[in-house]
Amino acid sequence: MANDSTSDLHAPGPQLSAADIGVIAAYFALNVAVGVWSSCRASRNTVSGYFLAGRDMTWWPIGASLFASSEGSGLFIGLAGSGAAGGLAVAGFEWNATYVLLALAWVFVPIYLSSEIVTLPEYIQKRYGGQRIRVYLSVLSLLMSVFTKISLDLYAGALFVHICLGWNFYLSTILTLVITALYTIAGTLPLPHGAPGTGAGGRGPLLLQARGAACTVARWSRARLRLSSPAYKGQGRAWGTATSEELCKSLPVSVLPGARSPPASLFPPAGGLAAVIYTDALQTLIMVVGAVILAVRAFEHIGGYGQLEAAYAQAVPSRTIANTTCHLPRADAMHMFRDAHTGDLPWPGMTFGLTIMATWYWCTDQVIVQRSLSARDLNHARGGSILASYLKMLPMGLIIMPGMISRALFPDDVGCVVPSECLRACGAEVGCSNIAYPKLVMELMPIGLRGLMIAVMMAALMSSLTSIFNSSSTLFTMDIWRRLRPRAGERELLLVGRLVIVVLIGVSVAWIPVLQGSNSGQLFTYMQSVTSSLAPPITAVFILGIFWRRANEQGAFWGLIVGLVVGATRLVLEFLHPAPPCGEPDTRPALLESIHYLHFAAVLFVLSGAIVVAGSLLTPPPQGAQIENLTWWTLAQDLPLRAKAGDGQTPQKYTFWARVCGFNAVLLMCVNIFFYAYFA
Repeated sequence: MANDSTSDLHAPGPQLSAADIGVIAAYFALNVAVGVWSSCRASRNTVSGYFLAGRDMTWWPIGASLFASSEGSGLFIGLAGSGAAGGLAVAGFEWNATYVLLALAWVFVPIYLSSEIVTLPEYIQKRYGGQRIRVYLSVLSLLMSVFTKISLDLYAGALFVHICLGWNFYLSTILTLVITALYTIAGTLPLPHGAPGTGAGGRGPLLLQARGAACTVARWSRARLRLSSPAYKGQGRAWGTATSEELCKSLPVSVLPGARSPPASLFPPAGGLAAVIYTDALQTLIMVVGAVILAVRAFEHIGGYGQLEAAYAQAVPSRTIANTTCHLPRADAMHMFRDAHTGDLPWPGMTFGLTIMATWYWCTDQVIVQRSLSARDLNHARGGSILASYLKMLPMGLIIMPGMISRALFPDDVGCVVPSECLRACGAEVGCSNIAYPKLVMELMPIGLRGLMIAVMMAALMSSLTSIFNSSSTLFTMDIWRRLRPRAGERELLLVGRLVIVVLIGVSVAWIPVLQGSNSGQLFTYMQSVTSSLAPPITAVFILGIFWRRANEQGAFWGLIVGLVVGATRLVLEFLHPAPPCGEPDTRPALLESIHYLHFAAVLFVLSGAIVVAGSLLTPPPQGAQIENLTWWTLAQDLPLRAKAGDGQTPQKYTFWARVCGFNAVLLMCVNIFFYAYFA
């Protein structure tokens, strides 16, 4: 060992004050108030009003919500941690979103509108037919929930509590689960009169989720529901008033007759999508303001941006491992494009592999696409993507550079390499870069603002966990368990739905030690590594389904299966053979040692796409109904989301704003290219 002068435990850092706790309570109260206001403002007595916010959202809350959905507490911790560990290059994951978000608004959203869908599994089922692919997506969604969402969010929340309160890490995990349980209970209060979720006249609960999730009705023989979502209109003719039984039979969903109350795990948020989007917008505003204040204070501590490179280069812990260099910051820390063979984030992978993964996340994920589908018209959908893209330029200066500063200010904690020191600093032996951002919050933020930043992080975390629990329970209960036991009664489904959440939590908590030890303890790198093994086949199926009319169900299914087998093989090997600690030789299999996970994503995408093409050419072509309005070449002539009559927008005005969006898209790409070139 080199110097061991810091073997004693450091003095505890600042603790939360009464003012911080008061700000946290006030923020949660404000969050609830915004949710109530927005849910009252939006029409929730239609499927469109509830699940798509009445398709009347304007560009700015959509853009803010898109940003907030991708920048939860896990991303704050992960991006800052990767910045502390390796420098600026991780900003490529944020900046790459510019091009994919523009593709979402100009390519994918028109396709989804033309196909008249509400959920993306519904699009896949329309485009390819059959049930196999939908079951596959449900199973994969559950796997992704455990490996990249629940465990990651629990870890991020527990880390915040651990740093803020100084509690034991697993005690912090339990506290995070308890708070989430209370948050979930608050989020599943009875729905207001007339909203989807209640029977007519409030005479019993009715739950309707779009196409295939669930249709649980109490006393449905008398309930009424007016459905006016564009997704369920035929050539502009709205549904009339129908009994719930007729409604559920008309839609390809499951009906559970005789139900006295729907499973609690299947309740959607009481305010609908409008409440989610407006509370996301509030969180975005406070996150950005808080992050700006923290970034300014961090730069003040090192003497300004001009001193960043020098300060980071000197961020060496006092205790090191002899005859190694892993304690030294990377020489290419200030560069975006890194060597294709020796770089930690090689430029070919950041260009091609990352784009494939980003397309999966931004263009085929229900959480993201649902926000764009709620837009008032295509111009607002595009404006939302443009705003989100501009906001995605901010994490470089607001999260990643502060993460680097955190290592410069606290090298013995954030930059530790000796296992005993890391265990003391954060409870993980492989590294503590993940504590970079919460450490800055606790050390540099003034009283009050510190509490506000913690409140925003924890609110985003709780909201994310709640929705993941609900959606995962619904997926398993309705898409998997109902197929295994079609005669299962309501009581059984209720029990299974709750047990699924318990099992998911148990598996996720058990997975946290694996997560801590993976990818040198870098949370963001772990998440991207898992995504690179599971997401590319889905991207291939969506891309080919949209742009190649010949793609069919057989080809898509086998492309997904082969891609899953190959990707899961690498994933298992990665968990069995993690990267060696500092000072130990790399004995991992060649598949891991020689092929970077970003390069692997590109290879897996090409392989899955080739299987889809081969399988489609060797089997009969898809039917006409699986092509019409469902591909780029067969778009509906009159998309449902044009300028609306009566909203005061003339065709000339609509065309003008379309040109404004196009100009801003070009300007955005120029800004993005400039920043890439500046930091290349």
